[in-house]
Amino acid sequence: MDINHLYYILASVLIVIGIAGTVLPALPGVPLVFIGMLLAAWTGDFQQVGWMPLVALGALTVLSLLVDFAATAMGAKRVGASRLALIGAMIGTFAGLMFGFVGIFVGPFVGALVGELIDTRHMGKATRVGLGTWIGIVVGTVLKLGLAFAMLGLFLLAWWL
Repeated sequence: MDINHLYYILASVLIVIGIAGTVLPALPGVPLVFIGMLLAAWTGDFQQVGWMPLVALGALTVLSLLVDFAATAMGAKRVGASRLALIGAMIGTFAGLMFGFVGIFVGPFVGALVGELIDTRHMGKATRVGLGTWIGIVVGTVLKLGLAFAMLGLFLLAWWL
């Protein structure tokens, strides 16, 4: 087997793992998608995918990172989350990984709720903050997933044109 075939397989694996990583918080999803696409372009000596599409893909990658932070922050800010709630949401996100798929969705909510409860000792506000932070994370995840698929479409368009 030619070494280039192995590179293309590795690039494909990175893209698939990256797309999964847009939903799984422990993986740098969109950056992995970009690295896979960059590897595929490099393997083809940038003949199918040149520098202009790669610059656009890089810009979409940076945008996805900004969206990730902004969506969570806006969701939390909208409901008046404290600093402890944001820290709790981050801890809850990673702790949730230990509980599988359900933990990925429940962890940030519980983390933000507990963080806000420690800060304000008011269950109603803590619940609103947990829910607002969770909604921000879900919106960010959906937007990142959309960006990852837009990148895939742009890459395939550049490859075939």
